[in-house]
Order: sequence, then C-alpha cells, then structure tokens
Amino acid sequence: MCGITGFLGEWPATLSARKATLIAMTEALRHRGPDDSGLWIDAEAGIALGHRRLSIIELGPGGHQPMATADGRFIITYNGEIYNYAELATRLREAGAVLRGGSDTEVLIESIARWGMQKTLQQCEGMFAFALWDRERRELTLARDRLGVKPLYWGQANDLLIFGSELKALRAHPGWKPEIDRSAVVAFLRFGYVPAPQSIFRNVHKLEPGTMLVAKLKGQTRLERYWDLRAIACSPNRVLPANTGPDMLVELERVLSKAVRNEMVSDVPIGAFLSGGVDSSLVTALMQRQASRPVKTFTIGFGSRAYDEAQHAKRVAAHIGTDHTEFYVEEETARDVIPYLPLWYDEPFADSSQIPTQIVSRLARKHVTVALSGDGGDETFAGYTRYQWARIIERVLRTVPRAIRYRISASLESVPASVIGAVANVIPASRRPAILEQRTRKLAALLREESGDAAYRRLVSIWPEPEEMVLGVSQAIPLWDKMGECELPSLIERMMLLDTRVYLPDDILTKVDRASMSVGLEARVPLLNHRVVELAWQMPLGMKLRGSVTKWALREILYRYVPRPLIDRPKQGFGVPLAAWLRGPLRDWASDLLSAETIARAGWLKPEAVVRRWREHLDNRRDWSGSLWAVLMFQSWLAEANYPAGAGAYRDRLPSARL
Repeated sequence: MCGITGFLGEWPATLSARKATLIAMTEALRHRGPDDSGLWIDAEAGIALGHRRLSIIELGPGGHQPMATADGRFIITYNGEIYNYAELATRLREAGAVLRGGSDTEVLIESIARWGMQKTLQQCEGMFAFALWDRERRELTLARDRLGVKPLYWGQANDLLIFGSELKALRAHPGWKPEIDRSAVVAFLRFGYVPAPQSIFRNVHKLEPGTMLVAKLKGQTRLERYWDLRAIACSPNRVLPANTGPDMLVELERVLSKAVRNEMVSDVPIGAFLSGGVDSSLVTALMQRQASRPVKTFTIGFGSRAYDEAQHAKRVAAHIGTDHTEFYVEEETARDVIPYLPLWYDEPFADSSQIPTQIVSRLARKHVTVALSGDGGDETFAGYTRYQWARIIERVLRTVPRAIRYRISASLESVPASVIGAVANVIPASRRPAILEQRTRKLAALLREESGDAAYRRLVSIWPEPEEMVLGVSQAIPLWDKMGECELPSLIERMMLLDTRVYLPDDILTKVDRASMSVGLEARVPLLNHRVVELAWQMPLGMKLRGSVTKWALREILYRYVPRPLIDRPKQGFGVPLAAWLRGPLRDWASDLLSAETIARAGWLKPEAVVRRWREHLDNRRDWSGSLWAVLMFQSWLAEANYPAGAGAYRDRLPSARL
C-alpha cells in the first residue's frame, strides 16, 4: 500500500525545478508510505513519477518504486495489492519471463509488458491505482481497481496533467491553482461527499472505478472502461435459477474463502477489524479457519449503548478464538480527532463514522500493518435497512392516495423528538432500531414522494434542495445518481447497484482509505473481491434479502462458524452519538462555525436554513445532526483549505501522537 503522484507536461522547465516539484508532491504523501520513496523523471518526454512506499510484500529493495520492466520500456508507480500475483507469476514464468524479485509490482508491470493492459487487468484480483509510462509510445496510463478501493485524482491545467493518490499531492505542484467548484459544493451538501468523477475543485477529477485514463503530452486524453458493474448487473441472463441455491452457497463460501486466503498474504503483521456484525464476523471467521495462530482483531466501543458494538464483538471474538483488543472511546478522544479531519480527507467529507474509523485504525496500527475489514457486504448482499423499506414504500406510494400519505407524513413530522426518544426507550434493547428519530423523519419525507426511485433519491440526500443553499448557483443542478442508467426492474436491485457504484467508493471506501492510510495501515476488503461481487449478482435477490432478513446468504455461511444468537440483532452501523455531542461537548465549536456571521463571512452558503436547523437541534425539537455535520465539515474544510502546500506542511499540522 502506497502513495503515488506525478505529472506529464513541459513545466516546470528545468530539471532541477521538476525534481523539486516531484519531491514536494511525493513527500505530501509520506503518511501513505513511510518506509521508502522513489522518483523517476524523463525531462525530454515531460514525465515525472513519484512514489511513497508502505512495505507489505517483498520488504527489501526488490519492491522499490517507480519500477521498470526488464527491457526498460515501461515504468510504473503503483498503490495497492494484486492478491493473485503468485498465480500470475507462475503464468509469466511458464511463458518464459524471468522475474528479478518477489513483489506484486514486478508481476503487474511484467504482465502488462507481455500481455497488454486490458488482458492483464482482466486477470488481476486486487485493489490498485497506478500510473504506467510507456517510453516507446510516450503514453501515460492511469488505472483504478474495479470497485474503487484505492483512490486516484487527476487534473489538467493548460497542457499540464497532474495526478496523485490524494489532493494534497496535486496542491504541491506550482502549476495548479485550486478553484472550488460550486456544483461540487451542491453535490457535497446533498450526499455528504463529492461523487466521482467530480472533486471539490474545478478541472480535477476522481478516476472512476474500473476505468483507465490514457494521456499524451499536450493534454490529449481519453477514458476507457475495462470493467462495468452496470453491464454485469443489467445483463438479461445474469441471474441463475433459484433452485441452484444450495450449490450457490457452497460456491460463495469457496470464493469468499479464497478471497480471504489471498488477502492474508503479507510479510508484515496482519489482523482484522471486528464489529461483531455479519460482515466483519464472517471475514474474521474465515481468516481464523485458515490461520495457524489466533488472528488479531480490533474494535472500539462507546459508553452509549445505542452506539456500542464492542460487547458484541467481544463475544464473537471469544467464540472464534481470536486475539482480541478493544478500546472504549472517551468523548475527549473522539473530539480530538475532529480538527484534523479536513487535513486527512482533503475535500469536504461528512460521514461522521470517519471519527471511529480513524480511532480504530490508530488502535490496530499499534499491533499490525494490515487489517481486513467487512466493508462491501451491505451493498453487495442487501444489508441496508433501506432495502427492507423499499418494497413497502413502493407499494404504499402506488396504492395509498397522495392526500392520505401527506396527512400521515405531516403527523409524523409533528411528533417531538422527545416523544420519539421515549418510545425508543420502551422498546427492548435487542429489538430497538438505531437512530429511531432520524428514521421516523425519513419515513415522513418518503411518503411525499411519487415513486420508488424518487424515494431513493430522498433517502440519500442530506439536504434535499442543496442548490438553494449555495451562493452563486442560479438554477437547480440535476441529482447525480446514475438512476437513469439503470435498466433493472427491481427497485431494490437498482438501489444496490447505485450504492455500489457511488456511495461505496465515494463514501465508505474513501472513509476507510483516508483513516487507515493516515496512520500507515493497509485496509483490505475481501467482500469486494470482484469474483465475490460478480457471483453475488448472479444470485436471486431472495438469497440476499429474504423477507426481513438481510444478507441471507452471508448469514447462512456465518452460522456454520458463529451461533445465531451472537449475530441476529438489529443493524447498528458504525457511528457516534453525534446528536448528543452537538448539544453537549461540541456545542461551542459548532455554534461558532454555524453562526450566520461565520457562514456569511466564508461566502459560500446562505445561512438562513442552517441557523434554523441549528436552533431546532439545540432545542431538541429535531435531530438535524446529519445535515448540520455536513455544513460543519464544509466550514472546517474551508478554514483549512488554504494551508501551505509544501512537503512538510501537511505532516507538521497533524498531532504528534499519530498512533
């Protein structure tokens, strides 16, 4: 796992200036690769490649990057892991290749040299983002893995093309002057993240998952897609007959076990994040079954029972037999993370579970350098509560007259937060839904929509009409959700597809990547092995969502390793008691950032709606913590957006106790 960066263009003009620029860009990513660094420059061709290395496989100089092929034609700077690299290495040797070392980087670049880019990527299983320079064709190729586990930004300024694992690397190039994109601000307020291919800045893009960018000098570029989940999901022949269910469970366990086994390959200590939920418990169980010693597992807990999964994780760990470490987070620990979020994420990002993800990554890094996680199971195997709601909402919208729905919605909207809280308290803890008030308000909003697709759009919107809040935006900006690209007849499957293509890479995987890499920890996600994802889309929906049971296939496999009572409970999520914190220990900080004066002075948002929601939240009339957190993260990011872009500026602003 590493950080990559570079540029293609004729500026800076001198070799010494090019080298200084590349050093600054590369050093900005030191946290992603604390073990080694490398530079490669061809001034005549206008190409410069930089690399920061976190050593996982082939710890010695045989894994140093940028790396060239044996014949010198191709140069690569690469971030990620090719999990089946040993299999590819065998094929290369059988084809006559002589490999100099044992790194997956060498296997990747020599495979490209022998078989070409498309064929190599089709054979690779892994997570990656890389830049490959072809010295013969004078052509730069940027590529990103199929599901978007690893990030890659690229941008253009006149004839200059710059790229990097994080935006802070691009900021270090003097040829690029960041300019905030107002349409990206609108998108952020709607989703809580900026969806690809946008970034928060004009003329800088996120390379989309499963995509390559091919570039030549003078700014010539073209985008190519080498893997398309939409085409897989929408194929008319993709779903196998339902009576193959038992066989598919056997095949799913085989594919999952292989994915976990491949992702356990490491020359450094390895462990797992364990929440006690279905996904992380299954990954951990499959790890422990194939391990020669107890797997190291990590979880964090909170004093609030509604947000504490540590007790569940501890019981699962004891049953599986892992070497378990738990850490209960004090409010002060969580609060101390918040000032550094803009520095870690580079652009506004408002998933509040970024806080515990950062803390558990820091905890794990004290013991291991690689950690497996259960991310991806919800999107691939229908784990979110909104999938359970979808059929009901669609039926209600179709059969209940609008006037009646509006009256019910108004009634739900009028229920005070205190009453909803009182109702929640009388529900047994084992059956109590998390964040009941937020779900009640969402239900009220959904009842006003006219279709299932519109209801989904409402569900994923933090601020439903964000263009009305951004200064300088004179007209509505279409909701960017790719709903129009979906040809699936099932609303639930359309939701799953969109979540996998948008929410998963731009929220969930971004959160995990920045949190883990900020402390030099590699996070791997075996449930997002593309073989697993492709098999999941061959399964009938009933093998994923069966009645009210989510992730049915994963549960059936997990029950072979962990008793049902340890697993079967309401979905909890990985969050923090944000609503209470904003009314309590974070109140002064939030009040300053959310004041009409502060918002007006920043010059990007209209303060009226924000101030109104903040007042209602403080009065405990409504839980507006989600939408307010988005504004807080934007305001915090604005305050840090102009930090100096030198090599050490980022590191010097981080807390001294990084782990």
